[in-house]
Amino acid sequence: MATLIQITQATKHYADQVLLDHADATIPDNVKIGFVGRNGAGKSTLLRCILGEEELDSGEIIRHPNLRLGYLRQHDPFLPGETTLEFLMRDSGRPAWRCGEVAGRFEIAGPYLDGPIQQLSGGWQTRAKLAALLLHEPNLLLLDEPTNFLDLRTQILLEHFLAGYDGGCLIVSHDRAFLGATCQHTLGLSRGKLATFPGKVDAYLQFVQDRRAHDERSNEAVMAKKRHLEEFIARNKARAATAKLAQSKSKALEKLEFTEVTGDEPTARFRAPNIEPRKGIALRCLELEIGYPGRSIAKEIRLELDHGSRAAIVGDNGQGKTTFLRTIVDSLKPISGEVRWGHGCNVGVYAQHVYTTLPEDLTVFDYLRKSATLGTKDQEVLDVAGSFLFKGSHVEKKIAVLSGGERARLCLAGLLLSKHNVLILDEPGNHLDVDTVDALIDALRDYKGTVIFTSHDRHFTGKVATCVIEVRDGRVTNYSGKYEAYLLKVNEEIEAGEREQATAKAKLPPRVSTPAKRDAAALREELALAERAVAELEERKRQLDEQYVTATDPRTLDRLYDDLTAIAAELGEAEDRWAKLQGEVEA
Repeated sequence: MATLIQITQATKHYADQVLLDHADATIPDNVKIGFVGRNGAGKSTLLRCILGEEELDSGEIIRHPNLRLGYLRQHDPFLPGETTLEFLMRDSGRPAWRCGEVAGRFEIAGPYLDGPIQQLSGGWQTRAKLAALLLHEPNLLLLDEPTNFLDLRTQILLEHFLAGYDGGCLIVSHDRAFLGATCQHTLGLSRGKLATFPGKVDAYLQFVQDRRAHDERSNEAVMAKKRHLEEFIARNKARAATAKLAQSKSKALEKLEFTEVTGDEPTARFRAPNIEPRKGIALRCLELEIGYPGRSIAKEIRLELDHGSRAAIVGDNGQGKTTFLRTIVDSLKPISGEVRWGHGCNVGVYAQHVYTTLPEDLTVFDYLRKSATLGTKDQEVLDVAGSFLFKGSHVEKKIAVLSGGERARLCLAGLLLSKHNVLILDEPGNHLDVDTVDALIDALRDYKGTVIFTSHDRHFTGKVATCVIEVRDGRVTNYSGKYEAYLLKVNEEIEAGEREQATAKAKLPPRVSTPAKRDAAALREELALAERAVAELEERKRQLDEQYVTATDPRTLDRLYDDLTAIAAELGEAEDRWAKLQGEVEA
C-alpha cells in the first residue's frame, strides 16, 4: 500500500493558538479516513496545508509523485447562464457523454442536466460539484464538511458513491452517521497532535473515552501513592533510625510520573430548560396552504402534534421544510388555512431569519443574561456561554462583530437558558462539533417541552426524534413510522433507482451510440461544446508545457509529466469526439 501523503513534525500557529504541535500522520492510498476534532482544532487548516494553500510554520508534508488531489469546493465555480452539462464539460474537459454518465450517478438528468446550474438548489449544485470532482479521476478526495446543507437523499447518494470509489478519502465531518457509513479509519486532532486509529469513528470516540478514564484512574493511583510517600517522609526524615529509609522514599517520590490525559478538553454539558410538562395538542394545522405570493409550496395540510413530542421535519431540499417552519412561527403568513398553538405555548425559535437579526448593540453576556430565566446565576450563564465556545473575553464581544456561525451558536445558547416550552430548531447541529452535538442531544432528550426541528445530521435526528413529519410533493404529513424506518425507505428508493439505471445502461451498446438522425440544431450545439472542450484542453496543455520547460525540481517534473500524459489522452479523446460530430453535421 503506497503512502500518498506523509505528515512529519508539522507545526502551525495562529497568534498564540497552537493548531499543530509537531504532528505526524500517514495517509495511504485506497483508504477512507474520517477526520475529527473540536471546532477550531485546526482540521480545515491542515487540509489547506495539504492543498498547498497555506504553509506550515515548520515540519513537512511529503506528497507522492502520483498524487492526484480532488477537493470539494465550497464556493460556486459556475459561469453565468451555463447549464450543468456545460459546467461539467468545462470544468473537467471531458466529453458530453462521459459527463452525462457520471452526472447520472447523482441522479442529475433531464432539466437538472440541461438547465441553468445557477437556478438549481444548493443540494443539486453540490451534486454537480461532486460529479465534476469524479470526472477529474483523483486518487485522494479531500472533503471538508461535505454533508452541510445536503438533504438526506443527496447524503445517501454521496455515501453510495464513496462506497464504490476506488481511491482514498480524507473527510472532515461532524456527522457521525455519515462518517460511520463511509470511513473505515479515523484521524483525530486534539491539542495539536494527530492520532491515527484503525477503526470507525464511534469506536475511536469510545477508545478516546476509555483511554481518558484509564489515564485518570492511573493518575489517581499515582496521587494516592504520592500522598502516602509524602506523609511517610514527613514522619520519619527527622528520626535518625528512619532517616535513611525516608531518603530512599524521597527518591521513589521523585520517580513518580503522572500520565498526560489526552483529549481532556472541556466537554459541553447543556442543561435543558426546566419547564412544566403539558398535555394535549401543542400544534394543530387546519387546511393549511403554505408558500409565497403566486407560488404554492404545499397545501391541504392537516396536522396535529402532541405536547412533549420531538418532531423531525424531513424531506429533500427545496420541498418546503423551512417554509413550513416559518409559517408555523408566523414569520411567513399562510396562503390559506390556519395554524393554532395550544393554550399556554411559549415558542422559542432557532433559525437563520432569527439569529441574523439579533440586537447588535448587546454583548454576548448581555444577550444571554437577558435570555435566561429569572434566578439564573451569572456563573450558569458563563458556563453555557463557554460550552458554546464563548470563553474569556469573547463574552464581552458585541453581537455586531460576531460571525454568522457565532450568532447561530449564541441564539441556541439563549434558547437553552430560557423558559420556552416549545422549541423550533432549524439545523441546530450546524457549527457544533461531535461532542457538543452529543451534549445538545442529551439536553433535548431531557427537555419536557415540545421540539420541532430540521437536521441533516442522521445521528442527531435518530437520537432526538420521537416522530417524523415528511414534506414532499406539495404535502406535509405525519409519516407513519420511526426515523429508522424512514431512512430505510429512502435507501430502498435510491437503491431501486440505481438498479434501474444499471439495467438501462446494460442494455446500451458498449458506447452510447448516436442515433442515425438527430436534430441539426442539437448537433451544432453539441459540436460547439466539443470545440470549446478541445480549445480549453489545448490551452491547459500549453500551460503545462511551459511549466515543464522551466521546472527543475525532480518531483515537480514527474508530476507535470503525469499531467501532460493525462491531458494528451483527454485531448485525443476530445478531438475524436469533435471529428465524429463534425462528420455528422456535414452529413
